[in-house]
Amino acid sequence: MVSLMKKKKLKTMLLALPLLGLLGGAYFPEPVEAAEPWPPRDNFFWLGQINKASDIINTDENLLTKEEGRRFAAAIQKVLDAGNQKGAERPSVVITFEPFLIKAGGADITKIHAGRSSQDMLTTVSILRQREQLLQLSAALNQMTETLLNLAVAHEGTLIPNYTNGVQAQPNSLGHFLLAYVDAYERDQERIKEYYKRLNRSPMGATVLNGTGWPLNRDRMAAYLGFDGIAYNTYDAGQVFPQEAPIEMGAISSSIAIHNTSLIQEIMQQYAQPRPWILLREGNGNTYVSSAMPQKRNPGILNRCRTDSSTLLGLAVGEAFRAHNIPAGMADGRIRGNDDIVKDTVNVVNQMNRILQALDIKPERALEELNLDWTCSQEIADVMMRKHNIPFRSGHHFASEIVTFARARNITPVDFTYAQAQEVYRNVAAVDASLPKELPLTPEELKEAKDPAGIIRNRAVKGGPQHDEMQIMFANARNVLNANINWQKNAENKVKSAETKLNNDFIRLLR
Repeated sequence: MVSLMKKKKLKTMLLALPLLGLLGGAYFPEPVEAAEPWPPRDNFFWLGQINKASDIINTDENLLTKEEGRRFAAAIQKVLDAGNQKGAERPSVVITFEPFLIKAGGADITKIHAGRSSQDMLTTVSILRQREQLLQLSAALNQMTETLLNLAVAHEGTLIPNYTNGVQAQPNSLGHFLLAYVDAYERDQERIKEYYKRLNRSPMGATVLNGTGWPLNRDRMAAYLGFDGIAYNTYDAGQVFPQEAPIEMGAISSSIAIHNTSLIQEIMQQYAQPRPWILLREGNGNTYVSSAMPQKRNPGILNRCRTDSSTLLGLAVGEAFRAHNIPAGMADGRIRGNDDIVKDTVNVVNQMNRILQALDIKPERALEELNLDWTCSQEIADVMMRKHNIPFRSGHHFASEIVTFARARNITPVDFTYAQAQEVYRNVAAVDASLPKELPLTPEELKEAKDPAGIIRNRAVKGGPQHDEMQIMFANARNVLNANINWQKNAENKVKSAETKLNNDFIRLLR
């Protein structure tokens, strides 16, 4: 008979099985999302900001009387205060927001709508929301890139095998390998900055598509809302660019997602090995165990990030399909501030940052892996040509014959002797009259050519993994990163300053 204590323990274990990968070991925990702050910076918030700016500008320019401006400001504030209460209705489009204004301030409050349209207002709201998300993405990408760069610096001297066509190809520095992804993500940051220039232009005052007879000050509206300027052509502002923007954002998200999945797959190759040289540290939710196979430590956060990055690619393609084959101005492909694509991109960038911080790298095991295969063979051919004027293709043939000879006898580069090299060479030279009869390589040269560290030292091109070039690339990457961080902070501060000025000027209007 099972005791009560044992029954309780068994029940606890059964309840825990889903966390251990009950369904075929395919489970990985969902990330816990933090609760969003209240009130949210949603459509309701930004419609409020637009109404504040409209009231201030039109009052300053005598399109409204001072008394009207103050009265309308009080009504706007009343609507915002009510909507900011927990559980209150927060209308998200102009035609549902305006009735709240009318109820609070009377029908004549609609005077502030002159010179505007639902189309330019909601396009502006969507741009404002995506702008805020884009700066959050920029900050997250900078943080992750800094983690990646620091990891590359720490592992400049860690020797690893790199792979082409899924096969071990050449020795490399882990720092050099990681630095390539630093460059890739910094290009993504450049794409964000370029897109931001096109995004951060104000459509306000374009109304539907051809402007307005009401002299709304477009430049002041742009300044109050933190834009860098106005989207000048009113038809482009409201009809063409809003369909183009989601496609460009989708391209940025796609590039980041593909860089993520590429780097993840590089790591995942090692999880098929019984003795990986790179994997995740256990604990802290990085890995999870199988319910059936005790030896397994499944790479949960790698699986999650790869899945979410792939899902993101689907969202990005969807943006292009919505805008495809429709005339300008249709709602199908229009930019929408509540889209998940930028938020989801931030999520996968943060996940990648966590992965990088959780990596367990074993330099000795990586070197052992290198020395198990013949990634040194090209260097043998290179040295033959560089030091002994042997044509590369002839040296390549000799090196290839070494690999054939060694693999047939299960000989690794470390165990391959100079005498064996001489034997292989004599057979090659016997059928190639252009070659010297005896192996021109010295024992020391052959040993150096088989040494992964020696191969790295002998790389002499710009951008290679040799120490001096690595220092140049580290410095360049750091400079680019610092410039990107400064750009993101400056852009964010400009937006905050504009918002502060708008809110302060609105408070003065209320008094």
